[in-house]
Amino acid sequence: MTTPVCPFVKAARPDDNGSAKKSTVGGSEATRKDSGDTATVSPKCPFGYDSNNFKLGPLSCMICQALLFDCTKCIPCSHLFCKVCISRFKDCPLCGADIEKLEADTNLQSMVDRFIEGHARIKRAHVGVNGEGEQVSNDDKKVIYEDVSLDRGAFLVQQAMRAFRAQNIESAKSRLIMCAEDIRDQLEKMGNTSELCSQLGAVLGMLGDCCRAMGDAAAAINYFEESVEFLTKLPADDLEITHTLSVSLNKIGDLKYYDGDLQASRSYYFRSLGVRRDVIKNHPGVASQILDVAVSLAKVADVDRTLGKEDVAVDGFQEGIKLLESLTLKSEEAGLEPRRLSVLAFLKSQLEEKQSEATASSVSS
Repeated sequence: MTTPVCPFVKAARPDDNGSAKKSTVGGSEATRKDSGDTATVSPKCPFGYDSNNFKLGPLSCMICQALLFDCTKCIPCSHLFCKVCISRFKDCPLCGADIEKLEADTNLQSMVDRFIEGHARIKRAHVGVNGEGEQVSNDDKKVIYEDVSLDRGAFLVQQAMRAFRAQNIESAKSRLIMCAEDIRDQLEKMGNTSELCSQLGAVLGMLGDCCRAMGDAAAAINYFEESVEFLTKLPADDLEITHTLSVSLNKIGDLKYYDGDLQASRSYYFRSLGVRRDVIKNHPGVASQILDVAVSLAKVADVDRTLGKEDVAVDGFQEGIKLLESLTLKSEEAGLEPRRLSVLAFLKSQLEEKQSEATASSVSS
């Protein structure tokens, strides 16, 4: 199972000159410079839950470490977990007591749901620091609070990613659906900004991953296709966006392949290959993008072989091998070497398989 990456926390990319891009859900972060009688407060959750710090609190499941979902109580010890998480155990993982039965705790679950709905919307008096480093209350100042509801997207994705890693897929899906709804609301208010479309495209892709993990291929394809729809509206010069777009296209291709629709599968694989080829034309020195092209060549060639287009498939395998053998990784890219070797080994095995078949055929004739 592939662990998704949070779309609201962008790491530095090779074209960023080493500087990380900072983003917030719902549009670019506002920088306000007002007069001395005005202050801006960065919203913080009073329970300590936020998108930057790891926190386990009274509303968390100790197994998946995300907020409780379908809250369930162990009898007789009364410890609380997500239903999916605790259903895998015969003994309570906290105290070791035998679990005689499980009971739903709808009251606590209702509290969790209300907490999520109102998360980060609590306003507090602004506290500043005087010249001596002591905290002082600024009751005489007008406080401007950022639209703190926008912080909820990063928070929901954080919770979804924890649940997904623990294979509590229903919990992850529920949080991501709420996040997608929040972003759609912002799209209606602000229009199709690049940042909102990028975030929604990534979240929809994560929802597709959830549906695929649950065995719902049709729903997964719908989410991936919607992800592609939003991501294709964005500039093609952003490496993060184009990578997410190509991955979504490949995932649709995978699902079509497993469903036996080879022509549709090849079409999506080929679209992904086109996106990745365009990227290395504009960013020829990015090793991860070259690796992505080689992977796409392998996928297209594999389908071509299955469709009986052997010569076309061999050309694809050979192009991928040439790309990877000529790829020189920098010291900071050493982590890509295992992937390079793995893809290269697969491409070579496909050619060797063809050569073995040809040899066997000539011998038998």
